[in-house]
Amino acid sequence: MQLRHSFGSAASAYAEHRPDYAQAAARWVFATAPGARVLDLGAGTGKLTAALLAAGADVTAVEPDPAMLAELRRTLPQVNALSGSAESIPLPDASVDAVIAGNALHWFDMAVAGPEIARVLTPGGVLAGLWNVLDDSVGWVAGLARVAGAEVVGPRDTPAAWRAATHGLLGPAAERAEFAHGQRRTADSLVATLATRAGLLVLPEPERTATLDRIRDFLAAQPETADGEFTLPMLTCGWRARWA
Repeated sequence: MQLRHSFGSAASAYAEHRPDYAQAAARWVFATAPGARVLDLGAGTGKLTAALLAAGADVTAVEPDPAMLAELRRTLPQVNALSGSAESIPLPDASVDAVIAGNALHWFDMAVAGPEIARVLTPGGVLAGLWNVLDDSVGWVAGLARVAGAEVVGPRDTPAAWRAATHGLLGPAAERAEFAHGQRRTADSLVATLATRAGLLVLPEPERTATLDRIRDFLAAQPETADGEFTLPMLTCGWRARWA
């Protein structure tokens, strides 16, 4: 629970440093929905909201953290952004064609959120999740993962966790896809990005500082990241399924 509520303290840094989502992935998650009305659930500062808008969706965003919601409203004033949660969605019955969560599904209490999601979806509506992962098939990224620890750079919305979180409600027809993605970073901005991970936000300050220093030293020693800008290799991964 502490991890779930850790982001508000870093809302502005989250908005500045966290990556967006691959545009192809944003189009894919609601391509099979019966319409274009999409709920971005656990929307944070609007990273996925912006990608869904660019993909042509009619987006409503719901976010429980006041600081994150304020940042979303500041950057995307045209969006209907509401205070609420997956367990208490402030929308009428059958009002959206797809419910999509970006790096958020693992925070939901699906025993409560499942019926709420089913309530707001239209018949044949789609439930989907997207999450960004570092592409550790690249050598220096794998080294970074070893130095920083899985809690800092590893995905939280893994396929296994995604299925477990939905209590098997998606069934065998759920589809998975991956989309190449990347983010332009410097060593300093990558450290700032990793500092917004929940696992680091809740660390005691001495341990947090030591971890960030270790990451900074590693990046300074790699030819790919020591000087100037570089592209951080990433994947946007996703699951989608018609709600059972």
